[in-house]
Order: sequence, then C-alpha cells, then structure tokens
Amino acid sequence: MKPKPMIRLIYTLILAVASPILLLGLYKKKPGKPSVGSRWKEHFGCTPKLSNPNARPVWIHAVSVGEVIAISPLIRQLKQQQPETTIVLTTTTPTGAEQASKLGEWVEHRYMPIDFGFAVSGFIKAIQPQALYIVETELWPNTLHKVAQAGIPISVINARLSERSYQRYAKFQSVFDLVSKNLTTLLCQYQDDAERFIRLGVDAEKVFVTGSIKFDIQVDPTALTQGQALRQPIGQRPVWIAASTHEGEDLPIIKAHQTLLKSHPNALLILVPRHPERFNAVANLVSQQGLTIVTRTSGETITPNTQVYLADTMGEMMSMLSAADICFMGGSLLGDKVGGHNLLEPAEIGMPMLTGPSYFNFKDISEQLIALRACQVVETPEAIAKAVEGLIDSETDRIEQGRNAKAFVRQSKGAVGRTIEILDKRG
Repeated sequence: MKPKPMIRLIYTLILAVASPILLLGLYKKKPGKPSVGSRWKEHFGCTPKLSNPNARPVWIHAVSVGEVIAISPLIRQLKQQQPETTIVLTTTTPTGAEQASKLGEWVEHRYMPIDFGFAVSGFIKAIQPQALYIVETELWPNTLHKVAQAGIPISVINARLSERSYQRYAKFQSVFDLVSKNLTTLLCQYQDDAERFIRLGVDAEKVFVTGSIKFDIQVDPTALTQGQALRQPIGQRPVWIAASTHEGEDLPIIKAHQTLLKSHPNALLILVPRHPERFNAVANLVSQQGLTIVTRTSGETITPNTQVYLADTMGEMMSMLSAADICFMGGSLLGDKVGGHNLLEPAEIGMPMLTGPSYFNFKDISEQLIALRACQVVETPEAIAKAVEGLIDSETDRIEQGRNAKAFVRQSKGAVGRTIEILDKRG
C-alpha cells in the first residue's frame, strides 16, 4: 500500500476509536445548550436534500458559533451579488446550528458529516455542491480527499496559522501534505500566515492574502437597541463586561470586581460565560462570593443593588457589549489552553478593551490594538481592577481608546470583497 493511503487508513482507524467519545460530548444534553436531537443522522451522511433538488450549491463549512459569525458578512455579500446561488452552511455543533438559523433564508443549514469516507460521500451525493469554502483552518483528511476526488474545488477562507500551530504541523509533515494537496485556494488573513503555509509546502500560487473577513462585521441595529434597553435601568453606573469567560477565569474576574467595588460601590459587572453548560455553575460561584446577581433568563430588572448581571443566553453578545463601557475579553487568562477571543466586536462599537496575556489565537489583531492604545494587557485580579478603575475615572482615556479601536476596524475592512473576487476567479 502506498504511504499516503496508509496514513489515511491509520488516521481513520484512530478516528473510529475516538469518535464515540467525541460524539458523546457533542450529543450529551446540558442545561442551556441546544440539542442536535433527531438530526444526529446528518453527522453520518444521511443528509436531507435541498429545497431545490436541482441546485448546485456553494457549500460553506463553519465549525461553530464564532466561525458562523465570522462568515456571515461574506454570505450576505455573496447573496447580494448572486441572489440565485444556493448556499449550504454546515456546522459541527448545535450552537453553531442555532447561530446559522439567524441567517434565515440566505442559507440552508446541514450538520457536517463526521470525517469518515462513507459519511462525506453521502453528504456529497445528497447536496451536489459546486464548491467547498472552509472557514479558517478546519482541515479533515477524508473530507478533503472525497471532495477533491469528486472534482469539487476546495478553498480555505480567512485561514490563519500561528507559529505554534506551524511547529505542530511541521512535526507531522506527511499528514499535513495529505490534506494540503487537495486544496485549490488558500486565502490567508495576514502575510505571516501565508508564509507559514508556504513553508509547510503549500504551492505559493494557491496562497493569497486577503485580510481578515472579521473586520467586515456589521453590527445588527436590533442588538444595539436591545443593549440600550438593557442599559436604561442601569443609568449612569459604571459598567464593565467580561466576555466569553472560560472555566478558571470567572473567579479572578469576580475577585477583580470585588476590589473595584471598594472604590466604585455602584459598579456593575456583566459576566458572559463562553459555554452554556457553565451558566448555572457561574451563577452559583457569584452567589458564593457574596455578590448580588441577576440573570438574563430570570427576566428580573437590574436594580441599584445588583452587582453582577449574568448573561446566561446565547447569541446576545453584541447587546451585552453595547450596554457596557469597558470590555475584558475572556479566554486570555489560562496560559496556553485557549489563546483568547476576537476583540473586533467590542472594537467595532468603539469600546476600550482589556485582555489577559494569552491571546495567541488572535495575536496580530490583539497586538495591533495594544500598540494603538485601544487595548491593555492585564494578568491578575488586582491588575484587572486597577485598569477598569483607571478607565472609569478617566473619560478622556475611555473615549480615546474607544476611538482608536473603532478607527482600526474601519481602516481594515474590505477582506470580504477581496475574498469573493479571488473565489470568482478560481472557483
């Protein structure tokens, strides 16, 4: 047997052993988390046909919520330019499916088949896509092999490759070669990303730099209206938000807020855990620390005595952000576990920002915002409290940092247009 088929066979055997564990995590019911339900068969290639069975759709794969949000501007522009084009949007997770539903009639959603040849073949047979666009770097060996074998061009959109990920891939060069040879086009966020892919052996003629499509975000006016409604009972109280926190970050954030309350007793923290299954545990943690809490789902109004407002819902991040004055971005206090989250949403609405020191997944954007004095790096509860306090006390600093953030986003837009132009030429 040739080396590459052998590698793919070994990979498939490992996937077969690991998939029950992966699926258990995906299907396990958790409070506040949407369920795959009866649609589980789609993960095995039993994919419902399109509403128009004669359509040859563009297939866009976005793993979960973040990727769906990132690709939404491109989907909007693609539909505006080519309204007759059918778009099938696949996600792996039910939270991603829930976010995809917000795109309405622009897309038809299906669950992504697991990376087994039979499942991918079943999907292709049912959908008959004309092209596959993968958001960021979700490269599955069997999927790419089957799609390329069917003569369908494969483009990676908004691709990124950190130095850390490059070094990981380089250790398994033969596996990376197995997937990269099937790619038609690789559209990278930054030149550094492009150079790393080329160093890994991707043909330079396939690689383009478009910028990040995440800069082309469009704030939903409804979200801003909802944020204003949330802010109304809060009034002039200073409000900061800890967005997309992970397990291990909530307690430092709560400790920072307790410190802040000593100098600003009327301050309010909006706490937004990243994962819905953690909502109850975070609410209990806030109460255990002796702070008064109101949860979003309770429907209770924020009162002058409320110290923490827990956003225990999904898909309302922009509303929560627009109700606050200062944003701390989570996923950045946990060493090498998460690597931060995207700062562009608070930047788009002109918010001063804080991040922990671990932001390697968004290194380029974060470092540019830090250099522009739109974002500060903080590491401890004491440092977080001090930075929030400084921004509360200095309206000039808040306005300047927010203005810098917004200008940065505005100057960096245009990646969606560049992406569509290249895709039109290359398929």
